[in-house]
Amino acid sequence: METVNVNGIQLAFERHGKGTPLVLLHGFPLDHHLWDEVVPLLEDRFDVILPDLRGFGDSTTVDSPYSMDDYASDIAGLLDQIDIQKAAIVGHSMGGYVALAFARLYPERVSGLGLVSSQLPADAPERKEGRYKSAADVSANGIGSVVETMTPKFTSAEKLQALARASMERQPPAGYIGALKAMAERMDSTALLSSLKVPVVVIHGDTDALIPIDRAREVKATLPEAHLIEIPGAGHIPMLEAVKETAEALRKLA
Repeated sequence: METVNVNGIQLAFERHGKGTPLVLLHGFPLDHHLWDEVVPLLEDRFDVILPDLRGFGDSTTVDSPYSMDDYASDIAGLLDQIDIQKAAIVGHSMGGYVALAFARLYPERVSGLGLVSSQLPADAPERKEGRYKSAADVSANGIGSVVETMTPKFTSAEKLQALARASMERQPPAGYIGALKAMAERMDSTALLSSLKVPVVVIHGDTDALIPIDRAREVKATLPEAHLIEIPGAGHIPMLEAVKETAEALRKLA
């Protein structure tokens, strides 16, 4: 992997292919390897950029609190350093929140937006409280409880559960804590979406146990011209559960 210095951290990333710049942002609490299976199906048409968000994978983080805007600023700094002015930004789950923050802060730099197993609303009060409790638990006891809780919710496929667990177990506690707090404080993005003038692709499994498919349908209702791809039988990680369908949907952003 390559690294760049942005916002006081080392941001790690991989890059594959040629064509339209396409940034793929992983979800919580994973890293860029989430996208490994779809990259070979995209690199003929896209310059695929795969960052590890701060605190995850090979990227470092800071001790002070940070926000979705800070994650988005990291991506903008990465694009600056690799001389890319505009890109399609795709995010999975929490990565979708980062993609939405990027679109709000840097609309002139977005050629397209993809939301995979993600959503527009901010956290309800009880969900926000739950994230802070989870962050406190990770601080006191480590990541084990979050890993145990989330693993079966990613997918019903045992082999893919094992992959998700292994990825989660690689991540440092500081990344969990920073991300949980940032997600708790994120903005509602419903109004933002209706202002976008670029192609929007929404990909969601219809058995997602973490973010229900109704959230994807809300995106379509907010922005009727968005491309909504519902994947039957897929859970929260369609890029691993339905590789070809996910890649074909993302190719609409070329």
